[in-house]
Amino acid sequence: MSSAALTLGAASAAAPAALPTKTLANLASAWQGESNAKLRYELFAEKAEQEGEKQAARLFRATSKAEEIHAAKHAKAIKALGGTLPELVREEVTIGSTSENLKASIKGETYEGQKMYPGFIATAEEEGATKAVKTFDRALQVENDHAMLFATTLRLIGTGADSGFAVCPVCGLTVEDEAFEECEICEEDPSEFIAF
Repeated sequence: MSSAALTLGAASAAAPAALPTKTLANLASAWQGESNAKLRYELFAEKAEQEGEKQAARLFRATSKAEEIHAAKHAKAIKALGGTLPELVREEVTIGSTSENLKASIKGETYEGQKMYPGFIATAEEEGATKAVKTFDRALQVENDHAMLFATTLRLIGTGADSGFAVCPVCGLTVEDEAFEECEICEEDPSEFIAF
């Protein structure tokens, strides 16, 4: 082997890996969105409580916790990929009736689950950012479930429904209180779920 080949190989090995810049930007965007959703759902829960919609209030609180978990996972991925966490830019929140808040939530969660996260996953895969793929994929699965839970709860407005919910502390999966063996996304023991 020539000394030129050895030198080239050594230079290649020493070259730092390129940061997945698009993925880091997407993680920052997702972190901002999930952080703001957490705050928004807390406010929606207060409104639902004021209107006597106990099930909606519980669901908004549970979903707020799930979004907090997603934001924390996104922040961890940003740091693991060599990025820095941006400053949180708080969005202005418009609070309507509980029905209006549920409809807005369905729209937001559907967008994240069907448009935003699939695009973020594709970019992360292209850039080889496996930690980002994992956090985006878990969030995608949960956001689709949130949209369905919000739709079900919207149909129950005015009925006095008061079901409870539970949130997986690892991935944020949100479920109605029911018996199951493990989290369908991350396999966490249900005894660890946070009840609402």
